Amino acid sequence: MSRTPTHHPVLRANAATARLLVVVGLVTGLLAAVLAPSYAATRHRPHHPRHHPAFRHHHPVRHHHPVRHHQSPGHADGRVAHAMSIAVAQRGKPYVYGASGPGAFDCSGLTSFAFHRAGFGALPRTSAAQAHFARHIPRPRMQRGDLIFFTGGGGVYHVGLYAGFSQGRRMVLHAPYPGRRVTTQPLWTNSWFAGTLRSR
Repeated sequence: MSRTPTHHPVLRANAATARLLVVVGLVTGLLAAVLAPSYAATRHRPHHPRHHPAFRHHHPVRHHHPVRHHQSPGHADGRVAHAMSIAVAQRGKPYVYGASGPGAFDCSGLTSFAFHRAGFGALPRTSAAQAHFARHIPRPRMQRGDLIFFTGGGGVYHVGLYAGFSQGRRMVLHAPYPGRRVTTQPLWTNSWFAGTLRSR
């Protein structure tokens, strides 16, 4: 009597291998069915790297460079405002020709003292040199702390800080002349132009 083929050792091994391959195929198919939607969702999810903390940490230049760029004008504005507050604190101190503070001032001594203390170390000492150094601006664009340069036949002869409007008149904070003290008063002439350090 002959044996059925499945009882042969080689055939039994082949059958076991075939069953194993079927099981592996079924498991692989199930895993693919489970993982495919998750993978697809990951691929199509909108990506916003700039809102991710890791992006900000590992790419500081790309994230922070625009911020530094836009902060520069504001930083200069803040220093000009600080210079103005320093100049205001000098009101009542006497005018002395050639004096640069802190006890007495002439006109450009007051402006150089205030702006140097506020971080504008490159501002020259004299009113004429300050007029060349500052960026000239139209009168309507003036802000508190900008510079007012008074002119005559010999060029710039006086400088003060723009102190805003009062009763419809532009005001200047300055050290006027011998016998006077640092004060704020309305402009007395139209022979002047405006300059600013807000771009420095």
